[in-house]
Amino acid sequence: MSSLLKAAILASALLSPLAVAAQTLVVDNVTIAATEDTVAPAIANVSTGSNATAELFTSEAGQLTTEVLTNLTDLQLSDIDLFTFNTGNETSVVTRSNCASGSCKVYPGDALYPSKFVWNVFSLLVGRGALIKTVPIAAPCYTNWGVQDADRCSVVLNNWTNDSYMHADDPTSVMWPLYEGLTCMPTDTPSANCSIGGYPSYAVAVTNVAQIQLAVNFARNANLRLVVKNTGHDFNGKSAGAGALSIWTHNLKQVKFYSKLTQDKYTGMAFKIGTGVQAYELYAAANANNVTVVGGEGRSVGVMGGYILGGGHSPLSSLYGTASDQVLAMEVVLPNGQFVTASNSSNPDLFWALRGGGGSTFGVVTSVTVKARPRMSVSVATFSISTGATVSADLFWQGISVYLKYLPVFTDAGTYSYFSIFNLGGGAYAFGMSPFFAPTLSNTQLKALLAPFLAEIAALNIPVTGLTYYAYDNFYDAWWAHFPLETIGSTNIKTASRLFPRANFQPATGNATLFNQTVGAIRSTVEQGATVLAFNIAANPSSGYPDSAVNPAWRKTVLHAIQAIAWAEGSSDEVAAAACLKLTNEWMGEWRATCPEAGAYMSEADILEPNFQQSFYGTSNYNRLYAFKQKVDPWGLFYAPTGVGSEDWYVTGQIDGLPTQNGRLCRL
Repeated sequence: MSSLLKAAILASALLSPLAVAAQTLVVDNVTIAATEDTVAPAIANVSTGSNATAELFTSEAGQLTTEVLTNLTDLQLSDIDLFTFNTGNETSVVTRSNCASGSCKVYPGDALYPSKFVWNVFSLLVGRGALIKTVPIAAPCYTNWGVQDADRCSVVLNNWTNDSYMHADDPTSVMWPLYEGLTCMPTDTPSANCSIGGYPSYAVAVTNVAQIQLAVNFARNANLRLVVKNTGHDFNGKSAGAGALSIWTHNLKQVKFYSKLTQDKYTGMAFKIGTGVQAYELYAAANANNVTVVGGEGRSVGVMGGYILGGGHSPLSSLYGTASDQVLAMEVVLPNGQFVTASNSSNPDLFWALRGGGGSTFGVVTSVTVKARPRMSVSVATFSISTGATVSADLFWQGISVYLKYLPVFTDAGTYSYFSIFNLGGGAYAFGMSPFFAPTLSNTQLKALLAPFLAEIAALNIPVTGLTYYAYDNFYDAWWAHFPLETIGSTNIKTASRLFPRANFQPATGNATLFNQTVGAIRSTVEQGATVLAFNIAANPSSGYPDSAVNPAWRKTVLHAIQAIAWAEGSSDEVAAAACLKLTNEWMGEWRATCPEAGAYMSEADILEPNFQQSFYGTSNYNRLYAFKQKVDPWGLFYAPTGVGSEDWYVTGQIDGLPTQNGRLCRL
């Protein structure tokens, strides 16, 4: 049989998904087989050399090449365009996007959705076990998926909100299921219904670059929705997507330390880190090499994935800036399927965009080379204040005002504080500092730094409870002791955030009216029921920072504050949507009014944030990012809620105020 006929047969299989079996296709009594004997994994081992100084990891040296595509199998798959690189003349995407599904990504059940035969070919190309058909993480709790398992269900049910590792280790689970659609939550009622909802249909468990390239090419050429998941930590569920193919980078775990590396104008210690590496793994590796690395406070966060691409705030940011500021080079699979290096000297526009321009937007990053910092001592303090017999609500808020006016002083000393303000009901409130984190400072220096604040609190006759100091000779031990796993997986909570500028907290030398307005706005929302979790942090180090797409608002902030609204478990969608809109329009409206030109941290922000382009990126940055997005991804292959270019798309079937990814993705 000629290769052209085989190509035509396989192309017809794409158009007739109900007419083919999973592994063979029969046309005119001729059987075309797609098995491990006829279709080999499409991977070639290339040189580990890179356009960056740090060599490629072995996972990055396994790539998809034109030669591999040309000589794939006896099926002559090079004669069709499903898995090939962009040639600049691809009409298949246009055809598929303009047919049965209108201007939408193809969706399961569409005539042009890939057949079982094609999915099987793809599975063989990416290698044994790499392609995973989604089974929702809570499916063992139900009878309708055929995987019911009481023991496994018990594990999922008991750990749903307290074990982020469990969600990170699943190929499609997200840690904020509200945006998936809550279609398969853990339950003790197995007769209930579990559906796939906003989870992707398939995921590729990536272990090499070739698999990413194949997934990117397949999604682009077949007009599939494509999402990227590392750990699923993002507050807005950006790795969800109904009907999508997911690239799961969680297993890219390689780490290499360089005691001296020269990259462009930098010479010094560095790490090259796979994007699947999580914070606890990175910090342990840094500690083992007697150095420190700028990363997040959350233990299970994938630090070189969406975290660093979105900027990334850190317990070390007041000293060194954002996590993105530490980046020396990145290895990236572009939307056209090509694998490139991004640095100041190689693809500099891409390098600029990737540092702060957001994940799932410009490509799939496989590794990041970052600066390493010297080993450091860390001092920590914890304490709390609350209303009580001698502390009225008004006096409590006077104490909060005292703390807030010291925010610039504390960040100028290089510290990072994580605190909470709770409405306990009945006019009672509590403030908890856990921790006040002071890298490079001794206990003596930390006590001296806190002394003026504590003296003012004492002068107000507000008791400070639980004041305790800790000393560590390294970052890792301090971080591990004071940043435990956080609650995730909530179904009845929505969060929003603001980056408050330094100017809002300078009543003595700046604008006292603005300071009082800011404290009043925070108090008002807490009194209405909001819970506030906040970080006293700066990202404007005295040593300067590189030109990148990091939100300019970070350079002026001293407070990254998150507030949350809650509604009763089991409430209707209408009740939940009303609460979400109240948070966005009313509570956050009070905060935004104090600093309308500021912004918010995209990875921990409101999915309904008005004018997200300005708020998450800064207007000038966004205009440049959007133009670059059109250049590097004219197909709109990479989409994420509130991502660059996301305003050109919508998800069908949405409820106003309660956006999910449980719907078809379509162009506006």
